[in-house]
Parts: sequence; C-alpha cells; structure tokens
Amino acid sequence: MTEAVRIYVPIDAAALSVGAEAVANAVAKAAQTRGIAVEIVRNGSRGLLWLEPMVEVETSEGRIAYGPVAARDVAVLFEAGFQNGGAHALRLGPVDELDWLKRQQRLTFERVGVTDPLSLADYRAYDGLKGLEKALSLTGAEIVEEVKASGLRGRGGAGFPTGIKWKTVHDASATQKYIVCNADEGDSGTFADRMLMEGDPFLLIEGMAIAAIAVGATKGYIYLRSEYPHAHKALQRAILKARNAGVLGASVLGSGKAFELEVRLGAGAYICGEETSLLESLEGKRAIVRAKPPIPALQGLFGKPTIVNNVLSFAAVPWILTHGAKAYADYGMGRSRGTLPVQLGGNIKRGGLIELAFGISLREIIEDLGGGTLSGQPIRAVQVGGPLGAYLTAQQLDVAMDYEALAGIKAMLGHGGIVVFDDSVDMAKQARFAFEFCAKESCGKCTPCRIGATRGVELVDKIVAGHERPKNLAVLRDLNKLMTDASLCAMGGLTPMPVMSALNHFFEDFDRPPAERLPLAAE
Repeated sequence: MTEAVRIYVPIDAAALSVGAEAVANAVAKAAQTRGIAVEIVRNGSRGLLWLEPMVEVETSEGRIAYGPVAARDVAVLFEAGFQNGGAHALRLGPVDELDWLKRQQRLTFERVGVTDPLSLADYRAYDGLKGLEKALSLTGAEIVEEVKASGLRGRGGAGFPTGIKWKTVHDASATQKYIVCNADEGDSGTFADRMLMEGDPFLLIEGMAIAAIAVGATKGYIYLRSEYPHAHKALQRAILKARNAGVLGASVLGSGKAFELEVRLGAGAYICGEETSLLESLEGKRAIVRAKPPIPALQGLFGKPTIVNNVLSFAAVPWILTHGAKAYADYGMGRSRGTLPVQLGGNIKRGGLIELAFGISLREIIEDLGGGTLSGQPIRAVQVGGPLGAYLTAQQLDVAMDYEALAGIKAMLGHGGIVVFDDSVDMAKQARFAFEFCAKESCGKCTPCRIGATRGVELVDKIVAGHERPKNLAVLRDLNKLMTDASLCAMGGLTPMPVMSALNHFFEDFDRPPAERLPLAAE
C-alpha cells in the first residue's frame, strides 16, 4: 500500500483569513480525484505572512514549501507534481533553506509551523515536556534560580525580571497560590501570542505548569482576549488532551503535585492588559486598575500570591529548563537576554513574525528582513511597542532591539510589535489617535488618564487648526508631563510617549497652515 503524502496547510488565523480552509479542502478533493493518498496536517504558521497560505509537502528531500497558494491553484499544482515537490511558479523550495527562516534564532517558536499543534505525540517528539520533567526533578527554589539565571524578562512589555517575580511568589506563605497568563494581546501590530497559542498551545501549558511547580501553585488561568476564537478553541482542546494525558490534574506527570488550568475570556477592554485590571476582571469585577502596593505577587487573584506573566514569558521557560539557563542567556545583549519574537506590520513588504536574539538593529529588521515599505515610498516613521510606543524617525532605525537601548532614545520595546509608516503619514493625526485611544480605553479610575486624554484630543485639534498655537503647544507639553508623572498605571503614563515623539520629531505636521488641511476631527 502506498504511503500517504503528508501535506501541511496552516490553521493559523492569519492563514485562514486569506483562504487556508478552502485550500485544505481543495487539496483533499484534488488528491481524491487523482487517487493520491494524502494526510493533511493543519499546522501553525511559520510567520511568513506575505506567503500565506503557505503549503508544505513532506518529501524524501525534506519539506518543500509553496505559497501563497489559493484554492484555484491546487489542481495545477497537482498536475505539476507538487505532491512530490515538483517545479511550479509557487514553489519556494525546502522550508529549512528559506532565507527568512534561516536567519532567525527560533527558541520559543521552534515548533510553530513544524508540528500538528494539537498532537501531544508530535509535541513530545520535538522535546516537548522535557522542561516540565526537569522541573519535577528540582526543588521550587532551584527552578526559580534557573529562571533568574537565564535573564528572562517579561515579554509582555514591562521587561521585569521573571525570576524575581517568581521568587517573590515562591517565598510568600499562603494556603493557595495562582498562576495567571495575560493573553489579552491588545497592542496594535502584535500577534505573537495568538500565533503561539494557535500553533503550539502545549508549550504555554507546559510553561505555566513549570511555574506552578516552582512556586507551589495548584490553579492557573489563561486570560484570553475574546477576539481570538481560534486560539480559544486550540487552548480548550489542548488543555483537555493534557489533562487526559496526566500533564495537568491531581498529579502532574505522576509527581503527586497538582495543577489545574482554565481559559477565561476577556470582553475587549485594552486596560485588561494591565495585570491588576486583569485580576479584577478575573474575579468578576469591573476592570479597574488597583493601586500598588500590594503587588500581585503578594496579594493577587482573590488576595493570594499570584504569578502574572505574558504568554511569551511562560512559553520561554520550557526551553530554559530543557537546555539550561546559560544556553538561553548566551543569546542577546546587555540586560536583554534570550530571544524576542518581533512582529513586523504596517506598510511593509514582508510582514510577519521573526524570532531573533536581542541586539539586531531595527533597520536590519525593517529594511533587510522586511524588504522596506510595501508602497515603495520612503520610510517616515516607525512605531515600536504598541499604540503607546514612541514614533521613531528613519534616522533612528540603527537602534538595537534592546530594552535599555530603546529607553535611551525615549522609546520602548513593549511586546515587540513594529508598525511601519511611509512618507504619506500625518503624524499630527497619529498623535491625536494616541489621546483618542487612551480616552476610550481608560479604566476611568484616575483623573490624569481619564480627563487628560480627552483634553489632549481637544488640544491637538486646536493646534492643527492654528488656534493660539504657541499657547496650546505649551499646554500640550504640560499636559503630557502631568499624565506621565501622575497617572496610576502605564495606560495614562505612556500615552504621552507617542504624542511627544510625534511632536518632537515631526513638528511640521502640527505647524501646517490650517488652509492646507482639514481639521483632524473631520478626517
């Protein structure tokens, strides 16, 4: 009997949005018509989003990629012998030889796009659960020390040392402790959390289980944004499989140590990306930021010691436990150790996910790997770190992707999202958007954020309209200082970052004669 040809068609949301489901159906139909036995594996995305749906065929020479494939291309592909890696205009070649992938250092995303996301057998075959097995052979203090030694910092944006947070929870005395994953990925231009949860959900489960073993927690929650239905489905199925296989439950891998995990959906509030607001929401309350202290590591969910980390923070831990803290710390630079999954979007020719060691320049990512702007026009501005990140000029792109290097030019790394703008962008409009976004998404607890953002929108409108411009510019700068210094959390405290970077670097957009443009509110 002829062995079935294994064909990989991504089930990632980005691939589905451009027709991956129709491609999978077309492959099945075309193979049946031709009497060719095929096994269709729905893998995650490799992150080359401009080539999605990217279909891979397993051959004696390795996996051969084709893309972007539309359903209408499938019949012709079979005629060209693509099931055997045959030549065709859409043939990209061996996946392992694709330049965009070869240049990366994939640690966290090493399995994404390679395996069936919901096959625990696949996961184990690619070193899955080795980190958890190692953790079960160590004391909690030893696990925490390993995470500290790796130099891992929070990948959600704050960059706080993960090991220090874990040690605080480990050392706290309580009858109940919790592990909470912040999967409320709300920053513009970010999608790494979603790709990982859809493409390798067992990795997040393993990372959270290791955290639980380390600090003595028995219950965990993944707080997932409701806009991620595919990730929700993948996580629910993966948790069920993990529980049935003894990875979760009353005795994790037969260790006698319990850890149970649930997914809870958020309701679309950006502020729930802030950890205390997220905890309030998990408790069934209105999502309002808590004053600190006490910190969540001491009084978190339901007043108990709680680890709150981002998806990518938890997902980095199994690799660290499997390969050792030093192996992880050998990647990166300065105080930024390991790798960072960068998400490249906006006006860019080759957008997608790139996992690289800290230290690569922003210019190399955008111009070399990203291919420059999709429009072909010159780059004018780049926003790094989400909607509250600074706008950088084309002259600042040689900065290293590093927490301290970016802070040195009054910018931030955030969640690793990069959004590119060409020379058609109106930066006064972008500044106005930052205030408008903050006004809409503020939890409302503190006055500087709640009222300041609303006043900011009004000020930008007045400045652009030419109304007492010098006076209103002075008020705008004063307002930004107030919001930075007096806001209760980063929502209001960081809103001035995109505003002031736009004002300082692109002042000409605020200084045009009113006759040359419409008021921003009417655009």
